[in-house]
Amino acid sequence: MIKEIFVNTSDPRESRIAVKEDGQLVELHIEREERVVGSIYKGKVDNVLPGMDAAFLEIGLDRNAFLYAGDIVAADDDSGDNRGGGRGRSSRPVTAIKDLVKRGQEVLVQVVKGPRGTKGSRVSTRISLPGRYLVFMPDENSVGVSRKIDDPKERDRLKRIVENLRKPAVAEGRGNYGLIVRTEAEDKTERELKQDLEFLEQTWAQIKAKAAVTPAPNLVYQDLSLLFRILRDTFGADVDRLVLDSADDYRKAHELLDFFGPTLKDRVQLYDGEKPLFEQFGIEQDIEKLLKRRVWLKSGGYLIIDQ
Repeated sequence: MIKEIFVNTSDPRESRIAVKEDGQLVELHIEREERVVGSIYKGKVDNVLPGMDAAFLEIGLDRNAFLYAGDIVAADDDSGDNRGGGRGRSSRPVTAIKDLVKRGQEVLVQVVKGPRGTKGSRVSTRISLPGRYLVFMPDENSVGVSRKIDDPKERDRLKRIVENLRKPAVAEGRGNYGLIVRTEAEDKTERELKQDLEFLEQTWAQIKAKAAVTPAPNLVYQDLSLLFRILRDTFGADVDRLVLDSADDYRKAHELLDFFGPTLKDRVQLYDGEKPLFEQFGIEQDIEKLLKRRVWLKSGGYLIIDQ
């Protein structure tokens, strides 16, 4: 199977990424506005609501963010059990919101759900930073392995490697943290995992340093661009080529691959043809077909989609 990724960022108002397998469009990613989910803010508690067991925070956006008590890491909560890396709630009893935050208090939070309608973003103090092979969780104290890696020997190997990689941080006084081994880490070497961890440690150190000098409410760390996320999560050895239409993004891709996959850099191509990238490779036509009311099936039948 031939797998290709096409990155269209020539329009500053919109980023589009298409994934093709054997010439067929199988994925389409579009980002038209600044991404909020995953970004980290230094917020200030505006209102505490004991009845809802939650608080509203000013984080620098148009609407206040919502912080549920179960999404707050308590000062003595360091067991690392069933936390979900900032995306879920602990199974332990939840401390009352009035005992966790006070009005005017500054809190470092990460957006876990973007604003919708009249509602502001939902945030959590359980911060997580995903890399290519690992998820870094500064407020955790455990190592987990993706359930999609089902070989017991491989799971043990990966967990052993990651546990050993954590030890220097504790010994050198850089703090303790939790890690989740992602599915993409299967069969990867210790060197590759170490490189990913060093990148995440460096990112977290930069976030802490900026948070220390940034007044609240304010953005401290903006989640990665669509291009970065595709490079991190989709661009691997199974991809034959990655084609970009922006010289700036072509340069960025090479810089990012120094961390995520130096051996993949020769598969990155810069398109400079006269026709727009998506038109040249038939992607615009594929998108038009997707948006039509009548969608044809391989069997010869079709579906009519009204909404």
